[in-house]
Amino acid sequence: MQVKIQPSLRMGTILLLFLFTSEEACAEIFIKSVKLFIQPRNEVQRSTNVSLKCQAEASHTAGSHLNYKYIFYKNYHIITDQTNATDSLYYIPDARVSHSGRYKCAVVIEEIKKESSAKDLTVKGLLAPVLTVDKLRLTEGHDVTAVCTAEGETGFLTFFFRDGPEELYRVYTNSHKVEQNLKLDKGTVNMFCYYSINLGSTAERSSNSNVISVDIEELEIKPDITVMPSTDVTEGDNITFSCSVNMTHQRNSELRIIFSHGHNTLSLNMTHEDYAMLAKANDSGEYECISSLGGVHKSSSLNITVKEIFSIPFLSIHPDEVFEGEHFDIRCQISSLASRIQREDIKYSIFRDETFVIKDNRYSGTASKATNGKYVCKAEANRIIKESSMLLFGAKVLVSKPEITVDGPVIVEKPFWIRCHSENGSLPITYSLKRNNLILNSTKVSRFQEEARFLALISTPSDITSYMCEAKNNDVSIKMSERLQVTVIVPVGKPLLTVLPVPENIEEGNDVTLICGIAKGSPPISFRFYGSDHTAIHTTTVQSNSSSFVLSRVKRKNSGNYYCEAFNTADMSSRSDIVKVEVSLAMWKKALIAVFCMLLVALLVLFIVMRYKAKRGKREMAAKLSVKPASPKSDDSLTLSLTHDPHYNAHTVEVNNKESVWSERPPDLVDQDSLQSPNEGVVEYTEVVHPQPVDPTQIPLRKGTETVYSELQTSQGAPENINHQSLLEYAELNHDLPEPVD
Repeated sequence: MQVKIQPSLRMGTILLLFLFTSEEACAEIFIKSVKLFIQPRNEVQRSTNVSLKCQAEASHTAGSHLNYKYIFYKNYHIITDQTNATDSLYYIPDARVSHSGRYKCAVVIEEIKKESSAKDLTVKGLLAPVLTVDKLRLTEGHDVTAVCTAEGETGFLTFFFRDGPEELYRVYTNSHKVEQNLKLDKGTVNMFCYYSINLGSTAERSSNSNVISVDIEELEIKPDITVMPSTDVTEGDNITFSCSVNMTHQRNSELRIIFSHGHNTLSLNMTHEDYAMLAKANDSGEYECISSLGGVHKSSSLNITVKEIFSIPFLSIHPDEVFEGEHFDIRCQISSLASRIQREDIKYSIFRDETFVIKDNRYSGTASKATNGKYVCKAEANRIIKESSMLLFGAKVLVSKPEITVDGPVIVEKPFWIRCHSENGSLPITYSLKRNNLILNSTKVSRFQEEARFLALISTPSDITSYMCEAKNNDVSIKMSERLQVTVIVPVGKPLLTVLPVPENIEEGNDVTLICGIAKGSPPISFRFYGSDHTAIHTTTVQSNSSSFVLSRVKRKNSGNYYCEAFNTADMSSRSDIVKVEVSLAMWKKALIAVFCMLLVALLVLFIVMRYKAKRGKREMAAKLSVKPASPKSDDSLTLSLTHDPHYNAHTVEVNNKESVWSERPPDLVDQDSLQSPNEGVVEYTEVVHPQPVDPTQIPLRKGTETVYSELQTSQGAPENINHQSLLEYAELNHDLPEPVD
């Protein structure tokens, strides 16, 4: 039988197992403190066994098993091999001064780390080193091997070898023993050694070692130096130097003798021969013989004074400034000479560019390009040759005829720059600007890249030719340029805009010509025309002083203000006055409008006449209207009522046989038909009243059409006896009622 485990039960089992196996991982850990203990104490003597103990106090969940890891530091650097050590002790057996330092520890529990405070450990007691040498006696130039030993010391050590207050050598090492080959001077050397240990910010020094005396035998190789004939000589004398070493008691083929004067080595080996030379003035000074054997050097020296037999020659040129074609002299002279010679004994030579020119102390010639160059004078006497300093001679070039030009365009009434330049001519050159032979300004050009420039101004184009330029580089030669010839630009004057035909006679469909002209201005000239909306409508450039533009078949919209502008290369524009252009209607349009107006007038007159006639006819019809009562003797009154829109004048007329405010109609106007009816009464006249105009805005709107009616009453109230046709005609005659307004 197979039992199926529910998924929820399986997950619960896994969770319980995880809780049991992870008890330590879930344990709560808190490190209260970490302390470092140094045993036996913080300051000990050399060779003491020292132990450092790291003690931690921590709290955790009961029943959990924790792993403690300890780390030890010296001078803030880890000194334990591995950080996962479980030992809380760090041992320093047989402590040395090098173990001194600042220590601390740290404890790590389940990735929780806490450090202790730092404590200093001091180890006292450095042993004195021991010095040994391989020999106590040696010859100068040989080495002695010295060994300094600090037995048992560790750390970074510095060893010193000394001869009393003089330091012979020092060396840095991690070893407790040093061996060094030393070169010692002659005599007796009392040698000792000591060492120091670097403890970070401080150093601990040991006591001195034992002292060993080493005797060095001096090598007798110091040379002797001699000179013949003496140490005081004159130029031209032969002098001989000799360097020697007494080798009676010693023989060595490796001995070398070097002869030198100042920093110059004259001979590398003078063991077999002397050094001879001809004395010169610059040979004065110290001469030295240096003997060398192995690493030993000995020297001897003496001073030599060499007097000048004559001074260094001096070269001069007269005059100081020489122009081409002018005469010049070159002279070579000396200022002093020894008493043993005469001035006639000195021979001179003059050279140009290292080429011989003349065997004399004077040279004359005419300055030219051929005589230019570097001149040197040489003087010779008693086998001594002296050379003067080099003198550069160059004949000055007379200034050439200057050229006069301008910078940029020349515009009337606008400043411009004039340039003056000569192709040839030695500097400095003085340039002057003249106008009509009158000097306006001057300037001196002293550098090759410099230019002579003058600011000028003209009021008319013809003024430009009045300028000239003068150049000179001496007081004799003066060169004058040609007259200035350049194109002068005249700025444009104020333009005048002309409209053809005249603005008062322009009709639609006409061609309008705009002409823009100026009184002055240098071509080419650009003209720009502007339309009624201040926008450019045409631009052109011409060689004349005027230009035109045609507006074809103009319309009323072309009316407006027109103007033009003119400008040229002077970069100055000028604007004309505004001309107002009015485009009128065409003639046929004017005639058509006139005919139309006349037709309207005729129609209006015709309408008035017909209207008048129509009203007159109605008035005549109203006059014929009459009404008679039912009984001639009846006292009853006849009332005629007329009702219309309340905003028009309403009239009510009462007619009776007895009394009325109206005048009585004459008998002859009584309608014949009414006389034939015995029931009709006397008819009173009714005055026709025209309605007064009323403000249409004050007339209220009416729904539908109101009825204008006339009611005629008699005493018997018999409506059938009323002449309805006459009443209607009467109402129409007396009231011009408007049409009903919906």
